[in-house]
Amino acid sequence: MIEFKTIAISDKPWIDSLLRLSDFRGCEYCFANNMAWRRLSDTKITRYKDFYISCSFDGGVRFTFPAGMGNYAEAFEEMRRFSESCGSPLVIGSVTPDKLPLFEELFSPDSFEVFTDEGSWDYVYRQQDLASLAGKKYHAKRNHLKKLPVDCVYSAMTEKDFDDCITYAANAYSRSGYDDFSKICEQFAINTYFSNFYELGLTGGVLRQGGRVIAFTIGERINSDTLGVHIEKADADIPGAYPAVNNFFASSAGKGFEYVNREEDMGIEGLRKAKRSYYPVFMIQKYTVKFK
Repeated sequence: MIEFKTIAISDKPWIDSLLRLSDFRGCEYCFANNMAWRRLSDTKITRYKDFYISCSFDGGVRFTFPAGMGNYAEAFEEMRRFSESCGSPLVIGSVTPDKLPLFEELFSPDSFEVFTDEGSWDYVYRQQDLASLAGKKYHAKRNHLKKLPVDCVYSAMTEKDFDDCITYAANAYSRSGYDDFSKICEQFAINTYFSNFYELGLTGGVLRQGGRVIAFTIGERINSDTLGVHIEKADADIPGAYPAVNNFFASSAGKGFEYVNREEDMGIEGLRKAKRSYYPVFMIQKYTVKFK
């Protein structure tokens, strides 16, 4: 039976090799994201032949659709056996529409149900759109960007920025309060990113005003054509800070990518409105398959 372990930086070579085989574009299919956010849903990982499988244990057993290559029927059977040993039905999330026919081929239609939550769908944009903000639909964004104070300076993130960014994030959380577990997990993720920045293959950007950090962002390559944005923090009281760090990062770190994945909105109305205002070229629809 498959066995699970906590993801570690030493797992990166084999996990990356399997992620490249499937070349999925979803934000959950990149190593740094998996390692940094492992506490949010008590996620563990395993390898089954040439499949990379992650599973969350928070409130039950829930798998992410396997990345890699091989016999899916065998992999699903191993996952089912493990779920049942934990007293749970087999539940597989992050199933994109093109993968749903696989379940229809392998299982009878009355043996599982499919459901979705739009709050988990990823927003994907053309890199050129975010970098240029060209055209009538981005007129308001360009105007907002012009409000950025003239003494603000953007630069690619280096090790010299790490402590200032960590302090900035910690102060932001102190002001808003650690009122839910997800904020604690996000702070853990940020510290993980900075503690392993180069080993994880991350890239980032920092916006400063008078030498003081007012925004920063961190991302990584998700697949062959997509850059993922994992963290974006900015001072909302400074006009233009958010659109500026978004635009500058897409322009610099996004070079060579066709798309930028800015992840999900988690059903938060304000975040949904903000993400839609940048006009995603498509959404990565994700479904959950639950067996009866």
